[in-house]
Amino acid sequence: MDQDMTDRAIKPFTVNVSDAEIDDLKSRIRNTRWLDDFENESWKYGMPQSYLRELADYWVTEYDWRKHEAEINSYDHFRVVIDDVPIHFIWVKAKKPSSGALILTHGWPWTFWDYKGVIPLLSDPEEGPAYDLVIPSLPGFGYSSPLCKTGLNPTTTADLWAKLMTMLGYDKFGAVGGDWGAFVTANLNHAHADRLYGAYLSLSAIPGLDFSKLTAEDYDGPGEEGWYERWTARMATAYAHSMVNSAAPQTIGYALNDSPLGLASWIVERRRLWSDWEHDFEEVLSKDVLLTGVSIYWYTQTVGTAARFYEEAHLHPFKPRHDSKTLPAPTAFGIFPRDLLLLPRKLAEQHANVARWTVMPKGGHFAPSEQPELLAADVRAFFAEQMG
Repeated sequence: MDQDMTDRAIKPFTVNVSDAEIDDLKSRIRNTRWLDDFENESWKYGMPQSYLRELADYWVTEYDWRKHEAEINSYDHFRVVIDDVPIHFIWVKAKKPSSGALILTHGWPWTFWDYKGVIPLLSDPEEGPAYDLVIPSLPGFGYSSPLCKTGLNPTTTADLWAKLMTMLGYDKFGAVGGDWGAFVTANLNHAHADRLYGAYLSLSAIPGLDFSKLTAEDYDGPGEEGWYERWTARMATAYAHSMVNSAAPQTIGYALNDSPLGLASWIVERRRLWSDWEHDFEEVLSKDVLLTGVSIYWYTQTVGTAARFYEEAHLHPFKPRHDSKTLPAPTAFGIFPRDLLLLPRKLAEQHANVARWTVMPKGGHFAPSEQPELLAADVRAFFAEQMG
């Protein structure tokens, strides 16, 4: 074990927001200087004031942080510093003999708590294998803070995760991820394939692949009709935040760190844009789910360092470490039809050791929050095959 790792103690951690912080949040919401809005009930110009006022009123009068804080603290949390980076994680042991360990990685604007719904389904299922779960917060996100070091991106984070799993006693493990977490998981697959039973991607992440070069003609596999048009339309909704987070994370961070409703509008609009819903996006992401995620960013003051993950990925692009397939370990792709990236299977097979390919009947970008049962069932099936 590296000397740096033996010098770092893993310490229990409890989420504990003070009454003063809660009171300050509510005071800021009550004292919001509202921006005029008109002819925007369709969300054409961004979040309508009518919905933001509804959300604000709920946040102040009905939302109960203490209830969610207690639920969060019902699991065992830990923090450790690895290579000068503070890392927070939940560690859940299987409720019956464990079939192995899985590390689950979130993205932006997710938090570790997006995996709340899959925890019992993977660690304590009614039938089938159960797994130990390690659910970290990305560096600079939530309780993996304060971040005071640059250079943290999917590649370096994957290396941190490999060290973390060694510290926890898992020589071999499975990895699961969506959004940035899918790219972290894919980088684990690339750089640490010998450590993995397999990698499960709920977003079709292939490090180093230039998705902008894909054309409609690339989508010629069974059932892939319309995928190109769908994912390019979805990605068009991601340009604004991606460009700002990449070009000026510190600048936008000042505004979002100072205004809870500014932070909520920035995050919740993306939740609405990228989830899969028919009549109302709260069908799949309730106000409590939305505001718990926003509250974690608010109370930890990490919206700025979380946004930096984009620029760090831009400044430090993927560099192959070997000449074999980019993803050599067995790889599962969970294709949620309303996600941001939809990859043709033939292209995935050129770059990855595709061991499972599941096209889901529904679901968007926030798979563990939107469709935890679908995700967990597919993850269990994949790792049952890989772990034996």
